[in-house]
Amino acid sequence: MTTNPRRRGNASITRGPRSSLVLLLLVLIAAVLSAGGAGAAGYPNPETISGSTYAHDPSMVKTSSGRYYLFYTGGGIEMSTSTDRVSWSSDGQVLASGATWATAYGGYDDLWAPDVSYHNGVYWLYYAVSSFGSNVSAIGLATSTTAAPGSWTDHGLVYASQSSSDYNAIDPALLVDTSGHWWLSFGSFWSGVKMIQIDPSTGKQLASNTTRYSISERPSPDAEEASYVYPHGGYYYLFTSFDYCCRGTSSTYRIMVSRATSPTGPYTDESGVAATAGGGTQILGTHGYVIGPGGQSILSDTDGDVLVYHYYSGNLNGTAQLGLNHLSWGSNGWPTVVS
Repeated sequence: MTTNPRRRGNASITRGPRSSLVLLLLVLIAAVLSAGGAGAAGYPNPETISGSTYAHDPSMVKTSSGRYYLFYTGGGIEMSTSTDRVSWSSDGQVLASGATWATAYGGYDDLWAPDVSYHNGVYWLYYAVSSFGSNVSAIGLATSTTAAPGSWTDHGLVYASQSSSDYNAIDPALLVDTSGHWWLSFGSFWSGVKMIQIDPSTGKQLASNTTRYSISERPSPDAEEASYVYPHGGYYYLFTSFDYCCRGTSSTYRIMVSRATSPTGPYTDESGVAATAGGGTQILGTHGYVIGPGGQSILSDTDGDVLVYHYYSGNLNGTAQLGLNHLSWGSNGWPTVVS
C-alpha cells in the first residue's frame, strides 16, 4: 500500500501541539542514534576509526609487538596498519607484482578476499582470484614471518574450480580446530560453502584426505559467501554473508551465523535449521548509514572478540568502509554484535 504524500502532509499540519512535540522528540532521538549510538533494528554502529578506512573483504592480525595489519581486496592485496585499531594508514600490498600463476583464473593483479592468521611462527594469507560472476576461480597462499609489506612469499595454487564445477573456489578462510587440525572453508553461489582439510606443513590440501565437504548452502539463486569458522565454547561457529555485495548503497549483504560441534558440520542456526538447508541466524544487517555489512572475519584481541567486516557507507556515497564491533557471547552460546 502506498501513502499519498499530500494527504500525509495535510495530516501533519492539523496535529495538535502535543502530537507535534512527540513527533519532534522522535526525530531528535532518531538523529542521535544515527550519529553514533545504536542503529536501526537494535544494531550498534561501527566503532569510530580514522585515516585509511577503506576496506573490502577485510582480515586483520595483531603482531606480538601490538601492531595491527589489515588486509583487503585490491591489486596484490592491499594493506593498512595501526598501533591502536583506531587510526589507520595505508601500507602497501602483499604481492605488489601480483600472482602470475593466477592469470588463467581471471587476472594476476586483482586478488580478492584475503584471510590472514598466525600459526607456528608464520603468517598465513590465503587469497582468491576470479573473473567476477564466474566460477573459474582459484585460491592461492602467501606466507611471511613478519606480516610486513615486502616480506611475503607466494606459494601459488591451493585449490581451484572450473566452469564445470558445482562450487566456486573464492573467499577462503583457515580454521585450526581444537585438536590442531587445519581446515579451509570457501565458496560462493553455486552449491554453497565447502571445506577441505589442510596440511599444516604446506598450507595446501592434505594428501591423505581429499574430501570436499559441503557445510552450508542456500536454495538457488540465493547468495551466500564469505565463510569464516570460529571456535568458541565447545562449538564451531560458521559466519557467512547472505545476499549481495558490491552494489554500493544498493548492496544487501547481511551477516549470519550457525554452529556445529565438528568443523565439517552439521551446522544449524539458533532455530535449529540446517545450514545446508538455508539456515542462518542474522546478527548484523543494514541500519542507518551502514549498508550491506559482510565479508566478515574475527580477531581475538586482548579486549575481546572483534568482528571485522566491511559495509557501504550511506554517508560516503556507498564507499566500502572498515567496520569493527565487539562480539558478546550470550548464556545460550550465541554471539551478539555490540559496541
